[in-house]
Amino acid sequence: MGAARTPRDRWVEEGLAALAEGGPDAVRIEVLAKRLGVTKGGFYGYFADRDALLETMLDTWERESTDEVIDRVEREGGDARTKARRAGVLTFSNDRLRPIDLAVRDWARRDAAVAERLRRVDNRRMALLREMIGTLCPDPDEVEARSLIAFCVAIAHQNVAADHEGRTRAEVLARATDLMFAPGHGRRDGQPS
Repeated sequence: MGAARTPRDRWVEEGLAALAEGGPDAVRIEVLAKRLGVTKGGFYGYFADRDALLETMLDTWERESTDEVIDRVEREGGDARTKARRAGVLTFSNDRLRPIDLAVRDWARRDAAVAERLRRVDNRRMALLREMIGTLCPDPDEVEARSLIAFCVAIAHQNVAADHEGRTRAEVLARATDLMFAPGHGRRDGQPS
């Protein structure tokens, strides 16, 4: 009986781990094979080349960080704040997805195709935020601004090293969430909402 092949998804997972640790240049077939404890020959049973692996890795990241997150948010339900918070936690507080997301963002600065994919993912995330915040606020300009703030906080708050003058980060984030998900008051330009 021959040796069992390393499953395709293990190559993808190991590639995503390497991407999160060192960016796209760290995704090398020989290195992945060594990390998996196998020869690189099995790789070619699943992928034509490294580019095919990278594309599959991006497909996996996109599916997991949008389709699966949105499906779970809708399935588990709740009010707008609960849904938006759940989406943020599933994506940006997730020990697996967050480092991959940050690596893809860095990669997108140097690769137009990756940048386009990131734009598609971020547009889906923003659409979810607009939908949630739109249930609380009638002003489309305010919805857009709050959605952008919420998105930026979700992505970047863990990279901010500032102290909060006697408050914990959790307290400040809770207050920021209260502000972003407070009921809106209509348009400020005097026009009807």
